[in-house]
Amino acid sequence: MFSVSWVRPKKLPRSSPIIPARDWPWGLPKPGSSTAQPSKGEKAAEESCFRFSIHGAATSLPDIIREALVLLIAQEKERNIFDQRAIENELLARNIHVIRRRFEDVSEKGSLDQDRKLFVDGQEIAVVYFRDGYMPSQYNLQNWGARLLLERSCAVKCPDIATQLAGTKKVQQELSRVGVLEALLPGQPEAVARLRATFAGLYSLDMGGEGDQAIAEALAAPSRFVLKPQREGGGNNLYGEEMTQALERLKDSDERASYILMEKIEPEPFGNCLLRPGSPVRVSQCISELGIFGVYVRQGKTLVMNRHVGHLLRTKATEHADGGVAAGVAVLDNPYPA
Repeated sequence: MFSVSWVRPKKLPRSSPIIPARDWPWGLPKPGSSTAQPSKGEKAAEESCFRFSIHGAATSLPDIIREALVLLIAQEKERNIFDQRAIENELLARNIHVIRRRFEDVSEKGSLDQDRKLFVDGQEIAVVYFRDGYMPSQYNLQNWGARLLLERSCAVKCPDIATQLAGTKKVQQELSRVGVLEALLPGQPEAVARLRATFAGLYSLDMGGEGDQAIAEALAAPSRFVLKPQREGGGNNLYGEEMTQALERLKDSDERASYILMEKIEPEPFGNCLLRPGSPVRVSQCISELGIFGVYVRQGKTLVMNRHVGHLLRTKATEHADGGVAAGVAVLDNPYPA
């Protein structure tokens, strides 16, 4: 699993459908996917590691360099340290060691040998696990150089830059275009129909007639749409009056192409008690978002593994338009009633 020369990227992405209102006819609508540092996945990681061990996945790989390490690219000040440590502990239980370094450390002490093997502090790295580098503000010139070094190496990247970009809002919007799924899944009309049935409406804001029409529709009925920038994490989307003001400012600017417009999903609220720090415990009207964790491994263009390994249910009060668990808005929930 951790061969530095065999497997290319490994990823634990999350696909997040919203729990819809009862009259949504097409199953669970999916507002987006995350391929950059999805957190709260340690339980999914436990199951994934267990499946690898019972199916003997390691025996199907070439000789593994046992001394090679997992490099976790960490932020200077990390709030999600506990779920990261849970993953580290699961790996350590399987005699796989993790070192934590910043981009700056890689820039100063990272190197490649003639075979593109990656070394940091003189230690060979088998897997690079990114928990930093998913927002433009997290890159300066030195950090970009470190990311390029990591991408050029033959270490497994989790994710590599291509997979990370595949999770951006713009790519998700392009995947929804008629003809794109058909090209990716030739001769599989039923699979295409099932996938497209989960898509919420996604609209380009590129300069031109298509983008102009999308903006006009959103300004005419702002309650039907949400404006999404190319950002990971909660708290970035714009709704209602904020969205209207942003569209008025952007409509004649090339900057609008860095956003997409999405049909707003209207899930059916339900009563629940949320336990959040600093907030009184009371019954609130809530909505939920179900995230599906998956493991995806490929060697070049060859798919090695693509499977579901767990789930995450987040619930928040309807009074909050945006924001997740780390933002202090949503709480972790259970899809199975007690």
